[in-house]
Amino acid sequence: MDTSGDLAYRNGGGAPWFRRRPAWAICVAAAMFAGVLALRLSVGRPSDAVNMLYSLPIALIALTFGRRAGIAAGVLAALLVWVWVAVRDVDLSLLGWTSRLMPLLLLGGLLGDASDRLVAAEARQRAMESAAQRHRDATEVNDTLVQGMAAAKWALEAGRYESGIATLSETLALGHELVSKLMKDADMGVDGHRPPVREPQ
Repeated sequence: MDTSGDLAYRNGGGAPWFRRRPAWAICVAAAMFAGVLALRLSVGRPSDAVNMLYSLPIALIALTFGRRAGIAAGVLAALLVWVWVAVRDVDLSLLGWTSRLMPLLLLGGLLGDASDRLVAAEARQRAMESAAQRHRDATEVNDTLVQGMAAAKWALEAGRYESGIATLSETLALGHELVSKLMKDADMGVDGHRPPVREPQ
């Protein structure tokens, strides 16, 4: 009976590092936010596109946690832009604000939404694989029991009672083993491990 499942997910290698270690993703994103702010405050003219570097931590947060977190990261970037404007006393027009903030907010929302959709698609794929595996397992159990009981019936009809009873006992023991394994797999997941899945938002 094949219950190995997807080896990549079972070993944790199927998901990117920021999905497997979200705490690290937060730390890296926080460091990038701080680094971009420090760079923006220390060097460059107001016309330089340093603020666009905020797109890096925004993308990381959106891919890791989804749409809502991506939008929140975009809002944080907007606040950091405001901090730069206040500290450096930069005069920005409406177009200046829009050109700096709108791409960051859109990036967080759109990329986060795409990430949520990908997570949902992966969950559906795993559910389909799980259903297919259960169908194969049920077929194997059915075939094993039917063949074993048929062999026991033929032996009993032929007058080979000891052989028939022995075959029936073996079939019952094997059936119990298979059913127990299926029940264990149902509790633990098809591959024995449930990979962490972010709920779609």
